Amino acid sequence: MLKIGVLASGRGSNFQAVADAVKGGRIKAEIALLITDRPYAYALERAREAGLEAFYLDPADFRSKDAYFRKIAEEFTAKGVGLVLLAGFMRIVRKPLLDAFPWRVMNIHPALLPSFPGLHGQRQAAGYGVKISGCTVHFVDEGMDTGPVIIQAAVPVRHDDTEDSLSERILECEHKIYPEAVKLFAEGRLEVSGKQVIVRGPVRNADALINPPIEEKR
Repeated sequence: MLKIGVLASGRGSNFQAVADAVKGGRIKAEIALLITDRPYAYALERAREAGLEAFYLDPADFRSKDAYFRKIAEEFTAKGVGLVLLAGFMRIVRKPLLDAFPWRVMNIHPALLPSFPGLHGQRQAAGYGVKISGCTVHFVDEGMDTGPVIIQAAVPVRHDDTEDSLSERILECEHKIYPEAVKLFAEGRLEVSGKQVIVRGPVRNADALINPPIEEKR
């Protein structure tokens, strides 16, 4: 069975969405460990309430960023982790973790990549005046939100949207498509080919909010 490791910095609502899908049997996997880079991240409380192992790992205790991510990789490897999820993790993942888990580190971003990468994707979208925004699950590479796209959900932008109102509607979609992407991975249905992610077999997203359509290989 697939074992999942999670990195979080804040409230961990996407972590909760995946954990609920695992607990409910929708995803055939086990969450082996959650690590946070902030001592008071609410994700820690979520993990403890669910009876999952979790701890805070202080970046200041390490001589370099690479050393910090090397330690994270060691902790996940010791637990037999096969997929690493970034759930509101506010640090750029470094090479030691990516090398330990090639195309096995997944992130969710609150915009339709490649538009509006980096911080505050919702604020960027609202400020730019786009009519459609959304969220993206992607594999992580060494760039800033530049890895291959797995699944996306589209969210219309209303004329009176604020960053907060748009963020709230995008978050609802995040909680749907992140578990969906993890499920596809757990079923062995994702294949990275250059900058594309190919999904084997039919895609059954709860709201059919996949934009653009994912290439399927039967």
